[in-house]
Amino acid sequence: MFTHPSWAVERGDSYERLEFLGDSVLELTVARALYDAYPDFAEGELARLRAHIVSRQSCAVVANELELPELLLENARDVSEDEVTRLARNRNVRAALLEAALAALFLEHGFAAVEPAIAAAFRGRIQYAATTYVDHKTELQEELARRGRQVTYDVLETDGPPHERMFTVAALVEGKRLGVGSGRSKKDAEQGAAKEALAAIRTDD
Repeated sequence: MFTHPSWAVERGDSYERLEFLGDSVLELTVARALYDAYPDFAEGELARLRAHIVSRQSCAVVANELELPELLLENARDVSEDEVTRLARNRNVRAALLEAALAALFLEHGFAAVEPAIAAAFRGRIQYAATTYVDHKTELQEELARRGRQVTYDVLETDGPPHERMFTVAALVEGKRLGVGSGRSKKDAEQGAAKEALAAIRTDD
């Protein structure tokens, strides 16, 4: 379960197949938790919340809380310490480890037994998504759709090494730059750019 694809002799010996299954286990668990906890939320809102909760960023946070990167370090064999440390810091690797772990638990114990524990592990992410997180990109897209306009995103700059990359992105509406954002991923940078663009649009009203 803790074999990175680059370490495996055969691709199937890595955690990738478990990651595939764990993704579905997590999505079902979160969908059920949201459905039960927020009966007044419409389908679209539930879908947006689920997408954020099961995102790579969110899964990486939970993986850290469960100390999965430490288990990767402990279970590495015939791999340099620098390589293992680099992978353990990688957000996508941490998210993949979490999904693989969920799949392993599901195969061993069944969904009914593991669902409550998974929901508990993600409770903080669910509450954050429902009460704090704002999807600026979706909000901007819907605002512009009402005005018959569209937004595109342009990467202005990419800095830093692969494991600490920083992106700067601009939000363009009809070719005009209305917002700029930066973040550890393109998605985070786009959210920042969308937030600025929303403010600019509403200031003009």
